Amino acid sequence: MSEKPKVAFYWCSSCGGCEESIIDLAEDILKVVEAVDIVFWPVAIDIKRKDVEAMEDGSIAVTFINGAIRLSEQEEMVQMLRRKSGLIVAHGSCSHLGGIPGLGNFWNKETIFNRSYHTTPSTENPDGVVPLEKTEVDGKELTLPAFWDTVKTLDQVIDVDYYLPGCAPPRDLIMNALGAILEDKLPPKGAVLSPNKSLCDDCARNESKPEKMEIHEIKRPWEILMDDEICFLAQGIICMGPATRTGCGERCIIGNMPCRGCFGPTDQVYDQGAKFLAALASIIDTNDEKEIEKIVDTIVDPAGTFYRFSLPSSILRRKRMEAIK
Repeated sequence: MSEKPKVAFYWCSSCGGCEESIIDLAEDILKVVEAVDIVFWPVAIDIKRKDVEAMEDGSIAVTFINGAIRLSEQEEMVQMLRRKSGLIVAHGSCSHLGGIPGLGNFWNKETIFNRSYHTTPSTENPDGVVPLEKTEVDGKELTLPAFWDTVKTLDQVIDVDYYLPGCAPPRDLIMNALGAILEDKLPPKGAVLSPNKSLCDDCARNESKPEKMEIHEIKRPWEILMDDEICFLAQGIICMGPATRTGCGERCIIGNMPCRGCFGPTDQVYDQGAKFLAALASIIDTNDEKEIEKIVDTIVDPAGTFYRFSLPSSILRRKRMEAIK
């Protein structure tokens, strides 16, 4: 009987939803366990870093890594897993694009620590204590990972073979990816394992769009009673569908919430935020500069909205350090 292929999972800077996406395979996880040998999964099985370091380089068939890279420890771990793995899959929006943690690139370590440990309304820290990379306790030196100013995508740190998009990736994409790996039916290296077309192409509300899309004002979802059959943009609600890859199963749309952009752009789009900005500008129904400014001013946090999941992977990447006060 041939040895089963070895598979690993690792969690960097993310909410943990991608770990849950494996659990959400439900009974299908039994098929996974039957087909592969899971040799490293810190949240589920007790295997230490030293155990992985002792494995032969390239002995792990595939490692799924979720989360952006924010700490020195995470860089060390993914570099080690790259050496030990034949394939690396960026699992989920944060490793693929930078994700929600990537919004930290509007700030830096100093401003983030100041907010987190000094100025939040619930903080009680009279001694002004902040985490240190090195400190002594009872004569012994304790260390913490370095916290970087800039959040990075996984492929900005190591070579990535494939990308599973989504926050979190749906179970069908995960199972399809595993099947393609086990059957050696993978697409060319670098592929995003999801259809290469925009969400609007699959959206059930596509037919509700008027022949000429025009909006006169922009509303946030809580400000109006949203029609559950009409295109969100036609209702003046920002929906990232035109600039976002499909494959999610339209989970947000079905729940009567607009697309947030977690699947990232299609292969034809270099910058997701810029793509959506161009789409939005094309449907604002006025040429009056003051009226345009008035409409645009109703967009709360446009950079954080258009680059909600993709800031570290965009042409912006981060706010200029000298501009941060």
